[in-house]
Amino acid sequence: MRMDHDEAPVLEALERYQRTDELPFTPPGHKQARGADPRVRAVLGDAVFHGDVLASGGLDDRRTRGGVLERAERLMADAVHAEHTFFSTCGSSLSVKAAMLAVAGPHEKLLVGRDAHKSVVSGLVLSGIHPVWVEPRWDDTRLLAHAPSADAFEAAFEAHPDARGALVTSPTPYGTCADLARIAQVCHRRGRPLVVDEAWGAHLPFHPDVPTWAMDAGADVCVTSIHKMGSGLEQGSVFHLQGPHIDPALLAQRSDLLGTTSPSVLIYAGMDGWRRQMAQHGHELLSRALELTARTRDRLQAIEGVHVNGREDFVDEGGAADLDPLPVVLDLSALPVTGYQAADWLREHRRIDVHVSDHRRINTQLTHADDDGTATALVDAVRDLAERARARELPPGPTISLSASSALRMEQAVLPRDAYFGRVEDVPAEEAEGRVAAEMITPYPPGIPAVLPGERLTGTVLDYLRTGLAAGMNLPDAADPGLRTVRVLAENGHPVPPTDA
Repeated sequence: MRMDHDEAPVLEALERYQRTDELPFTPPGHKQARGADPRVRAVLGDAVFHGDVLASGGLDDRRTRGGVLERAERLMADAVHAEHTFFSTCGSSLSVKAAMLAVAGPHEKLLVGRDAHKSVVSGLVLSGIHPVWVEPRWDDTRLLAHAPSADAFEAAFEAHPDARGALVTSPTPYGTCADLARIAQVCHRRGRPLVVDEAWGAHLPFHPDVPTWAMDAGADVCVTSIHKMGSGLEQGSVFHLQGPHIDPALLAQRSDLLGTTSPSVLIYAGMDGWRRQMAQHGHELLSRALELTARTRDRLQAIEGVHVNGREDFVDEGGAADLDPLPVVLDLSALPVTGYQAADWLREHRRIDVHVSDHRRINTQLTHADDDGTATALVDAVRDLAERARARELPPGPTISLSASSALRMEQAVLPRDAYFGRVEDVPAEEAEGRVAAEMITPYPPGIPAVLPGERLTGTVLDYLRTGLAAGMNLPDAADPGLRTVRVLAENGHPVPPTDA
């Protein structure tokens, strides 16, 4: 049945709630802004509070007989040609965990690309799933990783035929993409599902000149952050389902197990409105964004000392399968400045915030919200940065110990859950080599852990993290963010190594 994408069920129900002047004796306690601190109202505005109502017993009745959320999810699924869609107000960090739990359970194996986000690792810790790590495609010239190849997943299934499915991240935070169609074929030949963490790909279903989105490539579950490349609010996430390999009722139960019982109607409304916007105008909006991005890439590439990473850098036989052009990744290695320094300077001196920064790059993503004005502000700021760096007006960038990305891989000596919940101790970082980590240590953003619970620490990784920290790396999840100490399994903690790892 053809669906009407003029509808926005959540927004329309919210408008009815406000128009009929409902009088709540329910949470939230601010009671439509009346109880909120005037100083808060002055900053946030009353519209935020007017949109903050209960999902059931407010937006809908107590038995949700109006089907408001259900209709919004059906419209989202129709807009992107999925069979089922589920909304989450806890971000894709929750959505990907729900997908994992719908594929595998405690002590069962799941093939996982080692370039996964920390939320995937958190899912392993919580669930007790046994990860079989699939190696990314390491670019040891540019010192970053692309998603694993289909051949790598094939080999992993050959070695672990009892694996329940596979999980891959695509696009990466640098915009590079996996060959999802071939990976899906590898999985489906064995009757196993493919989960794609496509948090950075909310826009992909709506234009032919961006990489193929996961559902069209044959994935079974696709997790998408509406707030990253779309127009939703922070924490807005959807996960889509198709095919015979995962029961939709089971996936809904796994989501209910993890999700909040007090979802934000504001976040629902943002996702509902974004779907309507893209269903009606997505092609036009993205066409303009792609044209603007192409011009901006050319202008940035013309700046001396700045290289804009493109297909010629990332897409080849040993690298990525495709590239999303909207994340504009600037390689600054020809300048005497690190990506960390560049990000800090741009914020302090030009009020420009970038996404990912690392030892040599910054990611300055564009979306359909950008225009010539914002693009020019970015180009002017980067030109100013480059001129000052070339003139040695910025202090020289600290040296980070990173000779090859692949050198950062370590042995998974103990399952993540067993290491995380084992008996632990904090040891000086200089004494941690050879010990088994009991925590995640994650440069953030983008949030891909350099150290996982259960990995045996090496001097190479510890040197990378210590020198990176001195250069401006952020390690927010370490027990000691200053890395003076590292949390490891106690020597008498009796760790249990993974079998068939």
